[in-house]
Amino acid sequence: MSRIIGVINMKGDYLLCAVVAVSIAALSIRAIAQNGFDLSNSLVPRDEILPGGPGRDGIPAIDHPQFVRSNEANFLRDEDRVIAVKIDKETRAYPLRILAWHEIVNDEISKHAIAVTYCPLCGTGMVFDRTVARKTLSFGVSGLLYQSNLLMYDRETNSLSPQVAMKAISGPMADTELRLLPSEHMKWAAWRDAHPDGKVLSANTGYARDYGHDAYVDYVRSSETMFPIHWTRSELDKKEWVVGVIVNQQAKAYPLELLKKNAPIEDKIDNERIRIGYDAGASKPEVTRADNGEPIPFTMVYWFAWQAFYPKTELFRH
Repeated sequence: MSRIIGVINMKGDYLLCAVVAVSIAALSIRAIAQNGFDLSNSLVPRDEILPGGPGRDGIPAIDHPQFVRSNEANFLRDEDRVIAVKIDKETRAYPLRILAWHEIVNDEISKHAIAVTYCPLCGTGMVFDRTVARKTLSFGVSGLLYQSNLLMYDRETNSLSPQVAMKAISGPMADTELRLLPSEHMKWAAWRDAHPDGKVLSANTGYARDYGHDAYVDYVRSSETMFPIHWTRSELDKKEWVVGVIVNQQAKAYPLELLKKNAPIEDKIDNERIRIGYDAGASKPEVTRADNGEPIPFTMVYWFAWQAFYPKTELFRH
């Protein structure tokens, strides 16, 4: 009898070891799927954080950007789009042609640390202040997506931040907001003509990439998303462009096609009077406070992404 019990115990120990081994393997696989990021305190459902394909830093952020003068940027076409940033008296342009391959540029203008970010899947070019809680952060590309949107991570704490959410959703920085800075989204030719001595992000990035090739041309032409998203607001087509504005935590979206026909528009968000214009020549929207003309940060974004992150957003109708 004792022999039988001994055999059972041995088998039990073996079974326990096997279960532990399988559990460890499962955790390892899950860690790989999450690219090594700790999601234990995630503010969003963990099963909705998806691998985008490339691993962590598989899409390399640009940490030491080089710039050329406008007249030296001969790799750009007139109709190319750029994200333009002006701080103090200095202005710089970041071509989407380059950002599509890197998604994040850690830069500094007039001693102001900024992160120029771009998510090709959501069409979103957004510029953030890299000084958060009195610390200067540097950002990388996690290789993960939430609501089809770029999940950035800061290298100091490994916290993840969806670009459109504008705040961290995991790690030590969870629930910490990022400050969105004003920027312009416009045609290269218009920016070049307005800033003949301006600085443009150089194609000399240190990486071998085909900046003449648009890797997302088929995606842009498609009416569908590449990854799952929460789809609850069908007033517009998924990939219709909107200008997303947040004032005092209140979100509102303005269809770009409507702005092209009716701008300038004056509106109120949470009793704040704002003015939205559209420069057809430069192909750029402009959002300012109606009383003093102060720029208000906004987001050019596909409707599917804006409604996914801000499901209660108002939608402007003429």
